[in-house]
Formats: sequence, structure tokens, C-alpha cells
Amino acid sequence: MNIHDFLEASNLILACHITGVHDVNRNRTLKDNDYVLVKDWAESIADCKQKGIIFHNNFSEVTCEQYQNEHILFVRIAYAAEYNPNVYRYFVYKNFLLPYINVIQNVFVTDVTDVVLVKNPFSDAYFLEHPEAIFCGDEPKTLDDDWMKAHSAHLCDKIRDFTTFENKFAKETLLNCGIIGGKVALLFDLIEKLCAVHSRANCNNLSAFTGDMGVFNYVARTQFNRQLIHGAPVNTVFKSYENERKDCWFRHK
Repeated sequence: MNIHDFLEASNLILACHITGVHDVNRNRTLKDNDYVLVKDWAESIADCKQKGIIFHNNFSEVTCEQYQNEHILFVRIAYAAEYNPNVYRYFVYKNFLLPYINVIQNVFVTDVTDVVLVKNPFSDAYFLEHPEAIFCGDEPKTLDDDWMKAHSAHLCDKIRDFTTFENKFAKETLLNCGIIGGKVALLFDLIEKLCAVHSRANCNNLSAFTGDMGVFNYVARTQFNRQLIHGAPVNTVFKSYENERKDCWFRHK
């Protein structure tokens, strides 16, 4: 099984699993070769008969050979330490998608340790009826949230209009970058813009926060706001552990 076999599929779900680096959100370092951390994600992709790729830096060849199958592929990457893992994944996705932008049709990029696929989004009428949409996760709170403001404080000094953005969209729903998807060309455009902002404003970030949520909300709201679709049927309520819900495409905790 290799990456070219997966490119025969027009729809892909991508995730990154980078270990050996301190995770500031969990306040710990994830184990290098622990398949259990991605098991639920991988099995949910296979159960829905979709194609998923896990980009990783520390799974062993034995682990990859044991768990990859016609639905799941492991692809080793080199991690660039100037970005935290939550941010570096966008550079991974950009580099992967660039050569295949005319081959792949639709793509989702998701968190891998707390997101599972519930039902196939790509065949859902709601997805098909909104070809210009960026589908993403959200949270039951607004952008004007204490955690979010602390998470993004270091960006205010690096992004000229970040405070203006925070004020303008303060009462809008907080978007969650743990689930993002749509037509590949549109997603690539979004990812390129995310990478550009991270390169300029969130490289060698020494703060206690990753900045990925702040940059995603900033780019999504200021450049793609009219195209955003979030909440059901994209995602269940964040951190509500709605394990019985079958009406949404993804469950995020």
C-alpha cells in the first residue's frame, strides 16, 4: 500500500500525529509509538469505508505495517521544531496537497486523538449542495471567550488588525480548527493563507499557547466568512461526548 493507491480516491480525510514534543494543550508529551491514541480515528474512517492518511513522525514501521489497510495509510514526515505540532500540520497538508490538487476532489483535515468520523460527509446532500463552503467545527461559545483571548494574546502584537478582528467578530460563534473540509482547491487556498500567517506571526512561538485557534478564526472570519458552515451536520457539540448521535459527520469529543 502506498500513497499513489490512495490518490485513486477522490475524497480523503487527513490527520497529523506528531509526538516527542511537549503538548502545551495537554501539558505532557505524547508517547512516540502508541497506536491507541489514533485507533478510534482510524477505525471510524475504515468503518465508514473512507480513505484516511495519518502523517506522523514517530510510529515504527512495524506499527504502520500492522495497522494500515485499504482505508488507512501512514506517511512519515520530518517535524520542523520552529512550529508547534498543532501549527506544523498545515504545512504538512499544504506540501502534500500541492502536487495532487487536480487529482483529489474533496478533503477534510481533522484532529486525530479526539475526533471520529460518524458518517460519510462526501456523499451527504448537504455537502454536495454547498460546493463553495468551508465546513468546520465550532464550540458552544463566542470568540469573546477568556480562554480564546489568552490563547491569542501573543498574536495581537504580530498581526496588525488582530484586535480589530476580535472586536468585530466578538459575538460570533467560536470556530474550531479540529475539523475543516470542503472542495480541495478551496481548502488549499485556506491552508496556504493559514501557513502564511503562521510563518509571519506564529513561528518560534514561546508563549504558553499554540496560536492555531486564533489564526484559524482570524483567517476564516476575515477572508472566508460568507463561505463558513459549522455545527450540525458537520460536528456534534464540542466536548459534549454525544456518542449516540448519528446525524453529524464528525464527533469532536
